Amino acid sequence: MRIDSDRILRDIEAIGAITETPGGCSRPTFTAAWRAARDYVIDEAGRAGCAVRVDAFGNVHMRPSGVPWESRCWLTGSHVDTVPNGGKFDGVVGVVVGLEILRAAHEAGRTLPMELCMFAEEEGTTFGLGMLGSRAWAGTLSVEQLSRAMNGDAASFLQAGAAHGVDPSHMPADRLDGSRYCGMIEVHVEQGPAMWERGIPVALVTAVNGRRQLMCTIRGVANHAGSTPMEYRFDALAAAGACIVELERLPREFEQAVCTVGRIEARPNAVNVIADEVMFTIDFRSRSERTLADGAARMKSSLGTICDRRGVKLELREYEHLPPVRFDARVCDRIRAAAGQVGLTALAETTSGALHDAVILAPFVPSAMVFVASKDGVSHNPAEFSRAEDITLAARIVGQAVSEVI
Repeated sequence: MRIDSDRILRDIEAIGAITETPGGCSRPTFTAAWRAARDYVIDEAGRAGCAVRVDAFGNVHMRPSGVPWESRCWLTGSHVDTVPNGGKFDGVVGVVVGLEILRAAHEAGRTLPMELCMFAEEEGTTFGLGMLGSRAWAGTLSVEQLSRAMNGDAASFLQAGAAHGVDPSHMPADRLDGSRYCGMIEVHVEQGPAMWERGIPVALVTAVNGRRQLMCTIRGVANHAGSTPMEYRFDALAAAGACIVELERLPREFEQAVCTVGRIEARPNAVNVIADEVMFTIDFRSRSERTLADGAARMKSSLGTICDRRGVKLELREYEHLPPVRFDARVCDRIRAAAGQVGLTALAETTSGALHDAVILAPFVPSAMVFVASKDGVSHNPAEFSRAEDITLAARIVGQAVSEVI
């Protein structure tokens, strides 16, 4: 079967043009732009002779009509939702690769044992938690938790998703049945500079870093910006600034760790008032569970010392802990063999610093990933770019890997 590079590029451009804002790509889950992108993929899959169904969690499943829903097969896929003003390639590459494999097989008269899944709300920027669609499908989130996941319009995942297939009454029957899948391979852009700098077009991902996310709240005393001497201030925002500088320094104490403060809110947020409360997020990642634990302990100690010295109160609340994941050895071997079969003499291997839907499914379905190089490591940015020939190579590898059930 022949993978069509031009068609892959056409799909990426077509989906990239569907956005709520000019410039970059903005497709929050369950918005009109997200739905239009989803419908584009569904229509293309239908033209390739696929049966399509939407599960009770808002995920879209596409299989060749000759592969019954109850039969065992491979799984691939990713997402089409984006961060605000993001790029064309994040998530979309994994969806388009699966779509092109299905089309190429259909044109060659072959029925591949493969299902393409387009997961709902991977990014986490719309409802505050990433990989919502895959988590809910896997059963790691309850209906109650989904009802508490709110978007910017104060609508829950259940409420906003109702028009797009989300249905709590059907969730028990639609839960993931891992026995129906022999393996899961997700293709994704690397979102880092290593592969591009080393001239590596594609790589096998053998493991994914773990993550701990915390909400930090610092409480001081609001007071007048002009009449309060510096030595009489209990400034929550100044304390937060010192804490953020410490959080930037802290990962350097560990091997292969990163820490990010990505969202911050100050109250009362007035130009002439000393802030009495500041809240910000902390995202700490490492490939080592020990490092995640030690880093969290160091955060508590270091930030506590800073806040005590400034006379303000500190509250740290962890709201997510995902341990590092090592992907399935047999699926990794399958990908290595497929790379050789399509003419790649040596397949590079790497680990992922970012989390993906394959990580959520890995405890239930044997899983692995294939990365495509990202130009200069840029992602979550309109300048995001990956070469069509690299994406095509990834599609050829995955198409070969899923040629038969294992």
